[in-house]
Amino acid sequence: MNAANILVVDDEPQIRRVLRSTLTARGYVITEAKTGEEALESLRKGRPDLILLDVNMPGMGGMEACREIRRGSDTPIIMLTVRNAERDKVAALDAGADDYVVKPFGIEELLARIRAALRRYAPTDALPSFVSKDLTIDFASRQVTVRDQSVHLTPKEYEVLKHLVTNQGKPLTHRRLLQAVWGPDYGDESESLRVVINQLRKKIEANPARPKYIVTEPWVGYRFQPLTDAPANATMRKA
Repeated sequence: MNAANILVVDDEPQIRRVLRSTLTARGYVITEAKTGEEALESLRKGRPDLILLDVNMPGMGGMEACREIRRGSDTPIIMLTVRNAERDKVAALDAGADDYVVKPFGIEELLARIRAALRRYAPTDALPSFVSKDLTIDFASRQVTVRDQSVHLTPKEYEVLKHLVTNQGKPLTHRRLLQAVWGPDYGDESESLRVVINQLRKKIEANPARPKYIVTEPWVGYRFQPLTDAPANATMRKA
């Protein structure tokens, strides 16, 4: 199995040096960038398996860089920042990040987040495709089509949708969704899940304010409900 390539984007030489030394010792291949602009240039030359992206950098900051990366890539992104406020975490997830680590961080925690992100994105046996009147999800190719238009989802949005569709018709608690998609250390970060759900509704629902697919279960969580007014019931179809 080839070693995962990690792009480290941080303007602090000491942080890059520590990450390069630690991650290389764990078998990862490291590419470095000092700014958001350099990160985008590096992505034009090759696709890493994961990106560690600092929030506070001169020039193009981490949030802007994250949004730019998400325009053409679904590579997992872990944001690195000194800020720990809930609104900052929400802003990072809203920009398209998969995870969020606060400086100073323990290296074992960061390694665990990296393993979890790589594991979630690793190819697995594809689920059958979901097909309904106006929504098609091809799990083999990770392609989502809404009303005959291809829709780009961030990795977190895709994983949440995948878990909901896999359990369609069943109410899933906030904790179950968080732990299934973010990892076992999560469970109380319902605001992070809310951001992803809102983004998903904007992308797949005809009217996000009155969702028909991703339904809120009050005081519980969310449920994926195939449309019952389709000409034929929505199905899980083998690819």
